[in-house]
Amino acid sequence: MKNGEEEKIRRILTDPKSAAIKAMLEKDHAIDCIFLLYMSRGKWKPAKEFMRENGLTLSDGTFRARMIEIAGLGLAKAIPLDPLKKRYEITEFGEEVAEFLLKFFDEIGV
Repeated sequence: MKNGEEEKIRRILTDPKSAAIKAMLEKDHAIDCIFLLYMSRGKWKPAKEFMRENGLTLSDGTFRARMIEIAGLGLAKAIPLDPLKKRYEITEFGEEVAEFLLKFFDEIGV
């Protein structure tokens, strides 16, 4: 391990914001939802269509739960369409996270 990395890891695991992002990314479909936002599919119908076109599954309940969490962390913002429906748009911070994840998967050869 490189010098200072243990302290970085300790900070990531204990800092409230870092810990919240880490916990959210560990949840089912969190990365899927960040990528959906990055592709401007932050509404249920376009998200569902994309997932089905690619042979993937995502329930509406999971989609909504992840989007609420993602918005709560500042990675997206909710835009009310009517009293019951929302559309989510990625924030600048969310774009940074999505681009980091894309780079991460590139680096590991996926």
